[in-house]
Amino acid sequence: MTTNAGLQPVIVGAGPAGVRAAQALVAHGLRPLVIDEASRAGGQIYRRPPANFIQRTAATLYGFEASRANAVHLVFDALRDRIDYRPDSLVWNAQGGVLDVLHSPTRTTTRVPHGALIVATGATDRVLPVPGWTLPGVYTLGGAQVALKFQGCAIGQRVVFMGTGPLLYLVAYQYAKAGAKVAAVLDTARLADQIAATPAMLRQPAVFAKGVYFVAWLRAHGVPLHSGVRPLRVIGDDEARRVTGVAWHDGREERTLACDAVGFGYALRSETQLADLLGCRFEFAPMHRAHLPVRDAAGRASVEGVYLAGDGAGIMGADAAEWAGERAALALLADRGVAIDAARAAALEAKLEGLTGFRRGLERAFPLPQDWAANAPDDLVVCRCENVTAGTLRQAIAVNGADEMNRLKALSRVGMGRCQGRMCGVAAAEILAHATGQPLQQVGRLRGQAPIKPIPIHLAVHASTEGAGA
Repeated sequence: MTTNAGLQPVIVGAGPAGVRAAQALVAHGLRPLVIDEASRAGGQIYRRPPANFIQRTAATLYGFEASRANAVHLVFDALRDRIDYRPDSLVWNAQGGVLDVLHSPTRTTTRVPHGALIVATGATDRVLPVPGWTLPGVYTLGGAQVALKFQGCAIGQRVVFMGTGPLLYLVAYQYAKAGAKVAAVLDTARLADQIAATPAMLRQPAVFAKGVYFVAWLRAHGVPLHSGVRPLRVIGDDEARRVTGVAWHDGREERTLACDAVGFGYALRSETQLADLLGCRFEFAPMHRAHLPVRDAAGRASVEGVYLAGDGAGIMGADAAEWAGERAALALLADRGVAIDAARAAALEAKLEGLTGFRRGLERAFPLPQDWAANAPDDLVVCRCENVTAGTLRQAIAVNGADEMNRLKALSRVGMGRCQGRMCGVAAAEILAHATGQPLQQVGRLRGQAPIKPIPIHLAVHASTEGAGA
């Protein structure tokens, strides 16, 4: 049995995992509190435009995923009278069984006690910087997708998408389908990687078929697709200070292409800061090339009363997030002594386990570039918040002996800025591992710090004073 079992269960995140978790709790007679940063439920993949925008059809917004998006939205809308829902609300700290929550529109913060907590915080882009990435007109793939889904606009009139991962082709397809000019797709993965991964990806034939369709559609509509490339730099106009092109190496020679916007990224990374502040134990997960919070097959974390679901605990996709959200809710119920459908719980675990081979196939098909750190020039800005370059990191490693991520942070300020390492942490770890000759898992991870994301300074001061007097 969990501690504080009488408290209202709390779900952080209203994406696919959070919605299905709420549905399962409500079905068993509980009234959860759902806290979400967005103004409307759906998460990143099923993000909904603002209610007062001109409404576009689900097919236009979500393509092949329209029926799943509709299902998630309808489920949540039907739950509204049976849950306590706080949209536009950021959980920015957790300690002592209490969450600090900022309501963004009013800039007010409240403290929410929790007994049982389902963490469904989702994911963000995994970034490996390239010279020129700080120019106006450069977006992550996720940012480019938000602009299209949420605001109904493109990031530019002539866009290049580069990096690797399934999201690369999905976003390029969505832009081209919406009528934007996609100048090219530059994939660091080789065609040989994708061919070698095909048997594993065929374990999910419908998902594999969609990926093949996106590539075929782009080719059929004249979008140049280049694989096995190494991005060299984003080219900018010194006067206008914005993107004018990109340069890359195709394995034989340097090539350039004119564009006015770039969307880039290397698949996704889990948002783990809240799990860290809650005290969850982490381990290195080779498949994800990251340290992730530990959970059992049902979603139980190492901290009693904390449950992990969805991409925030490991990137597995939207379908897996729905299953994991429901399974975590069933675990919470069982731990409270509520009778659950054991067969349903077992079936959800089997579905999640069945995706593991496919997920390994994706990593084989779209590997993180192993030569990125070796090729990153010293003047490359890695941490844009603190303007820390790759050269500064290497100097801290060579001169001051930094051999662990938090030591590197203390000596260089990498990860001390507004993003708290969410954007620069992956790249800094890759540089540290390469410079010291250590395996990536040995260099550690940046410890989570409050606030998880930026909050108004007067709230931070108030929270600090309040904590000092407690």
